[in-house]
Formats: sequence, C-alpha cells, structure tokens
Amino acid sequence: MGAPVSEQELSLYNPSILLGLDFFRSPARFSPRISASVPGETWLKVRPLQTGDFYRGFVQILSQLTKVGDISFTQFLNRFAEMKASGDYYITVIVDTRIDKIVGSATLVLERKFIHGCGVRGRLEDVVVDDTYRGKQLGKLIVVTVTLLADYLGCYKMSLDCKDKLIPFYTAIGYVLEPGNANTMSIRYEPGAGGVAITRNRTAASDKPYDTEPS
Repeated sequence: MGAPVSEQELSLYNPSILLGLDFFRSPARFSPRISASVPGETWLKVRPLQTGDFYRGFVQILSQLTKVGDISFTQFLNRFAEMKASGDYYITVIVDTRIDKIVGSATLVLERKFIHGCGVRGRLEDVVVDDTYRGKQLGKLIVVTVTLLADYLGCYKMSLDCKDKLIPFYTAIGYVLEPGNANTMSIRYEPGAGGVAITRNRTAASDKPYDTEPS
C-alpha cells in the first residue's frame, strides 16, 4: 500500500507463540471452528504487528475505530521500537494475504503491578475489523487470540472497556461485568494554554456517555 516493504521485517513479538494457543480453552464458540493458526480462509493470516505493516494499511484500519492523525513512517517505526523494547505490547493483526492488507487488529497491553504478588494484568484495547470482512468470525477470532495470549503470558486477569451494545459479544467470549465497577472514567490531556487543557469523560450504566470511543 504505497511502498515496498523489507524482506527483513521485525515482528513486535515472537510469532511462534500464537501457534501454541489452545482455542479449546476459550468458552467462545466458532462455527466452523477456527483458530489463530487456522483462521478459516487459506488467505487469512493471524500474526504480530510487523514493521512493514505501515504500508499494509495498519494506520488506516485503526482510523475505522477512532482518530489516528497524520503519522509518518518514521513515527510509526519509532513507536514500534519503543513498544518492542518495553516487551509489554502485543499488537496482533489479521492479514488478507491476497492483497497484502491488514483487515483486523487488537492490542494486548501488560500492566505490571505490585498487587497479586507482583502480578501482571492484561488490557484489551483497539479492537477493530474491517467492515467488508463481516461474516468470517474475525472479530471473535482476534479477541479470543489476544485473550488466550494474556493467559499464556501469565496475566492474572484481562480487562477491557466497551460500549453497552458490545457487552453481549464479550460475554459470549467469557468476559463478565465486574459488580460495582460499571463506570469508566478518564482525563484526556490536550495541548492548550498553560500546557494542557483537561477534559473529563464519564460513562456509567445510568448516564448517557459523553465519549465511549476506544482510544
């Protein structure tokens, strides 16, 4: 999508990890059954984000989810290097190999805690699948993949924030609403006079959400 990619591409994490994920451990039901190693169509591939994915439409697929901005290839590579060096980011993508294009993505972020015996919590973020690929179970596939990945990496739990309409989808995959923790609150920082302009967003079961777009 715009420029040739190097044969010596780097992966964000070891792709062999995905081959060992046991999809039978997930309560999600696939019909027909698919997995990260056998995603259904022979031309689909599930793998870690790679350095050449800038030219395969990774930024464009994210723009179907939320505002991304004008990102250069250099910026992409710098952020990729930072994420890879940290070892805490597991961005997983689905590729249509017929046209060498990213058609789905989800991010697992590891949060290292002192609680739970210095445990690690996983956070599921930035889940998106191209609308034109509906009916192939790809949304379920990418979420289950990173969910099993979090378990493989030793997380004590996986957390996510989603819109009300997506609760049944995540429930079917095995996620549950936490009692007494139905609110999502955030502070966003934006350039402005004095350094930052702070805006507060609040989402509650009884409130109309001001902004529920993943970010």
